Amino acid sequence: MAVTRRKFLLNSTYAGAGFAVIGAMKPIALFGQTSEKEMAPYLTGIRMAATPATNYRAYRSKVVTTPDVTTWVQVDLKKSVPISAIQLFPASERMYPGRDQYYGGEGFPLRFKLEASDEANFAKPKTIADFTKSDFPDLKDNITQYAAHDVHGRYVRLTATRLRAVKAVASDSTPLGKEPQDSPDYTLMVAKMAVLSGGHDVALGSKVTADEQYGNSELVAQLTRPPRQDGEGIRVDNPHAVTDSATWRPAKYKAEAPKTGVTLDGGVFQEAMQNNIQYLLNSYTTDDLLRQFYERTGKIKNFKPTGSQVFWEEDLAGSNAGRFLMGAGNTIRWIDDPELRRRVNVVVDGIEECRQSNGYIMAYPEDTIFYSERAAYTRAWLTHGLLEAAYGGNPKALPMLRGYYDWFNQQPFLPDMLRGAIQGGQGMVANTRMCTSPMGKPADAQVIQRYYQEDGWMEGLAKHETEQVWQYPYDRPHCYLLTNLEAYLDMYLATGDVRYRDGVLGAWELYRAHWQQAGGSISIIEFEKDPPNSNYLRQKLGELCGSSFWVFLSQRFQLLNPDEERYATEIEKSIYNVGMANQDGGVGLRYHTIMEGKKEKSTHENTCCEGQGTRLLGTLPEHIYSIAPDGIYVNLYEPSTIRWQQAGQPMELKMKTRFPYDTHVSGAVKVSTPTQANLRIRVPSWAAKEMAVSVNGKVAGSGKPGTYLAVNRQWSDGDVIEFVLPAEIRVRRYNGDDQIAGKKRYSVEYGPILLAAVGSPTANLTVDKGKEAEHLANHLEPVDGSPLHFTVRGNDGQKFVPYWKISEEEFTCYPQVTAMA
Repeated sequence: MAVTRRKFLLNSTYAGAGFAVIGAMKPIALFGQTSEKEMAPYLTGIRMAATPATNYRAYRSKVVTTPDVTTWVQVDLKKSVPISAIQLFPASERMYPGRDQYYGGEGFPLRFKLEASDEANFAKPKTIADFTKSDFPDLKDNITQYAAHDVHGRYVRLTATRLRAVKAVASDSTPLGKEPQDSPDYTLMVAKMAVLSGGHDVALGSKVTADEQYGNSELVAQLTRPPRQDGEGIRVDNPHAVTDSATWRPAKYKAEAPKTGVTLDGGVFQEAMQNNIQYLLNSYTTDDLLRQFYERTGKIKNFKPTGSQVFWEEDLAGSNAGRFLMGAGNTIRWIDDPELRRRVNVVVDGIEECRQSNGYIMAYPEDTIFYSERAAYTRAWLTHGLLEAAYGGNPKALPMLRGYYDWFNQQPFLPDMLRGAIQGGQGMVANTRMCTSPMGKPADAQVIQRYYQEDGWMEGLAKHETEQVWQYPYDRPHCYLLTNLEAYLDMYLATGDVRYRDGVLGAWELYRAHWQQAGGSISIIEFEKDPPNSNYLRQKLGELCGSSFWVFLSQRFQLLNPDEERYATEIEKSIYNVGMANQDGGVGLRYHTIMEGKKEKSTHENTCCEGQGTRLLGTLPEHIYSIAPDGIYVNLYEPSTIRWQQAGQPMELKMKTRFPYDTHVSGAVKVSTPTQANLRIRVPSWAAKEMAVSVNGKVAGSGKPGTYLAVNRQWSDGDVIEFVLPAEIRVRRYNGDDQIAGKKRYSVEYGPILLAAVGSPTANLTVDKGKEAEHLANHLEPVDGSPLHFTVRGNDGQKFVPYWKISEEEFTCYPQVTAMA
C-alpha cells in the first residue's frame, strides 16, 4: 500500500530532537565488531544516493520468513571478458522505519559470494569473493567493490546464502532514538551491479536472470540499468562549475513586484489576509516559536515533545519560527497590525539572543544538520522567514542572515548537502534568495554551482523530458522540486546564464501541461507514483505548499516576461482555488486540495502546507500589480489602491470591483500633475471574447484573451478606466487515470474560479438529448442573490458553488455527465 507523507508522519515513531544519527556526516558507517581496516579493501569511499523513483528502484527478491535460504542473480555479458572488479550498489529507496532518513543497505546480504563462469549453470565457477562463512557487516549506503584480478567469465553471479532481516518500526514503548527492531521478513536487495572490465562497466543493459524459487524476474533488469545522469554517489563537488562573478551578466526583471504601496479596500483578498492574521496570532506564542533555539543554548532543558511536535517542531527545529516569520513578515508589509509586528520583532530578537559568535543562528545544533530535513527544509524556512521579516521592516533580520551564510558557505559538509540530506535540493533556494537580497554575495550562488548544480537534470528539463519530473533520479519526486527550480531561476537572475532559464522554463511547461488538476493544484506528491497526466482523484494530491511554490516560481517568470499573460493565469487560479480554498477561516490551513468527497480538517501544527500557505496568503497584494519603468501592469482584479513613483511623480490607481462575484472593474487615477504612463490591463486567457477598455467613457482599445492591453497616455487627475471581464462557464473533460467505466467526467469553471457540485461525492448530471456533455454550460443557471452559485436545469437538487467556499459539504469537482436517452 502506498504511504503518503501524512500517513508516514502520523504513524511513525521519530528520533528525538538533537539525536545525532550515527555516521550521518561520515561516508563509512560503524561496523560492530568488524574493524574499518578489515572492510577497507571493499569500500569505494562513495555513498549511494537514494533511488526512490520507480525507474531506479532496487532489485528485491521474494520475501521469506527465514534468513537461511539461497537465492541468486546472474548477469550474462554475452562473451567471456577479463573482469577487474565487481561493484555492488546498496538499496536506498525506502525511508528508515520511524525516521525521516533513507534506509541505506536494506536487504544487503548477510552472507554471500561473487563468482564468474563461462557456463550458465556455473558448473565451473571462479570465485571472486566469498563471505559465506561469517556475517558481512551492515555497510548501510556505502558502495562496495570486490577485486576480481582479471578472472575471465561470461557470466557473473551474486549468491546470497543468508539474508539480512528488514527493519521495522519499533513498538510504541520503545524510547525515542532507539534502533527499530528486526522484522520477520527477509529479502535480498541490491540496487545495481557493475562488472568492470577495461575501465568500463560491461554489464550495462545485460540480461539478468534469477533463481526460480526466490528470485524476482520482474525486477532483475534493474541490476544493469544505465547509470543516473549526474552519477550514483551522494557527494557533489564540482569546482570547475564555479564561474567568476566578474563574468556574470545578471538578468534584469522587466517589471518589479511591489514590496509596499498596495492597500486592499475590501474584497476576498482582504478577507483571506485577515483570516491569516488570526491564524498567525492564535496558533503559537512567541515562547513556542523560540523554544528550539532556547533548547540549543540550554535555556530550556528536558522538554518532552508529544504528538505532532516531535516531527514538525523538534525534528525540524526552527521551522516554526520560519513559518511564523514567512506569514507575518509578508503581511505587515501591507497591513500594519501592531501585535503581529511586535511578535515578529520578539522572534527576531530571540534568534539574535541565541546567535553564536561564528554567526550560526539555526535552532538545531551544528552537528545535527543532516538529521531529518534540517539541512534543507528547515534552513530554507528560517531563511525565508528572516528575509520576509527584513522586507517587513525589521532591521536586524538581514544582517543576521548575512552572518549565517558567511559561516555556511565555508563549511566542509557542503559536498554532501544535496544528496546526503533528505530532499537536499530544498536548501538551494535559501542560498539563492540570500544571493538576490540587498546583502547578497557571489559566494551564495557559487555554493550552488559547486555543490548543488545538476547539469544533466537541467538539460533534460530543457528538452521537456517528463521523466525528469516524475522520475527525478536522486530523491523522491515531489512538488518540492519546484523549490529547486526557483533556485535555478534565481541563478539565471544572478549570472545571466541562459541554461538555468531554459531548464526551468522547460520544467514549468511540463508541470503546467502534465501535473495540474482543474483549478490549478499540483498533482504530484512524494511517496506516490504520479506519471504524466495521471491526475489521480483518489490519491491525496494538491499540497498547498506545492501551489505556493508554483506561484512564486510563476511570479519570477512573470516579472521577467510581464507581457506573457500565462504566468498571471497560473498565479490567479492557484490563489483562488488552492491558497484560499485550503484556508479554514482564521483557524488553520488544509494540507491537500481534495477534488471529491470532503475537504480535510485544517491544522495549526506547523505543517509544511501551513508554513508555505501562510507565506502565500501574506503576499496577496503584490500579485495584483507589477511596476515597470514606464508604468504598471494590472494582473489581478481586486478592490485595492497602488501608489508608486512614475518618472519622479507620485501616482495612484484605485481599483474598484467585486470580482469574482461581479465582472465590472473600474480604476480611478490620482496624480498631482498630468503624467505619462503605460497602464497595461490584463485580458485573461479565460476570457470568452475580446475585452474593451474605456477611459473616461470612451473606448481606448480592446485586447484578445491571453494578452495585456496597453493604454499609454498622459494621465490626469480623476481619469477613470472601465472594463467588464468577459467571464463564462467552461466545461472540460477529465482525462486522468481515475476513470469510471462507461462514464465521462468534467470539471466546471467560471472564469478562473473552480466550481464544485455539492451534496454528494459523486454527481450524475444529464444534458439535452443529442447534445455533447460539454453542453452542460448551457444548463447552469445563476441563483438570484447568490453570486457564483448555479443550479442545473433538468437536474433537480443539483447545485454548483465555488470550490474555495466549500467547508463541510460533500462535493465533487468532476461530476459525471451524460446526454438524455
